[in-house]
Amino acid sequence: MSVSLISSTLALLTILGQAIIVAGIIYYFISRKSGKSIVKDFLGAHGLILAFLVASVAMLGSLFYPEIAQYAVCRLCWYQRIFMYPQAILLGLAAWRQDKNIALYSIILSAFGALIAAYHYYIQLSGALAAVPSCSAVGYSVSCSERFIMQFGYITIPLMSLTAFLMIILIMVLQKKRLI
Repeated sequence: MSVSLISSTLALLTILGQAIIVAGIIYYFISRKSGKSIVKDFLGAHGLILAFLVASVAMLGSLFYPEIAQYAVCRLCWYQRIFMYPQAILLGLAAWRQDKNIALYSIILSAFGALIAAYHYYIQLSGALAAVPSCSAVGYSVSCSERFIMQFGYITIPLMSLTAFLMIILIMVLQKKRLI
């Protein structure tokens, strides 16, 4: 498979994820007053598996770019991985054991990862590192402002990461809401 095919596929999944996030946020506020619903029941039964799939695809995508496509990993990408990789394992175990108590922990990990991803995306769009020197200037990796891919005019690797973190947060919030 070619790098462009994988990048396009991941970009399409990112757009799908962004649509799900928007629909989920709307659903969250609309459903506050309603009782039972198909979405609540579905997330109650499959939320952990969905979050596990999102974390696993994000992890595999982040491994594809440096290992197969040979893109260098910047410092902020490493920080995002710190918050995503454990979730692929923990959410998988939680789904296997049907342990829904992981929701709060996953939300916290994803919130930190989302903040880093949002900052990274900002750096890539602005082309400048706000308060942090270039990663390559301090000898760690390529510059965090370097864009290896740009799909559909706005999707970069950090935006893919941000979308995955936000999807996990949404799924876990809706999962937690159902438990209360």
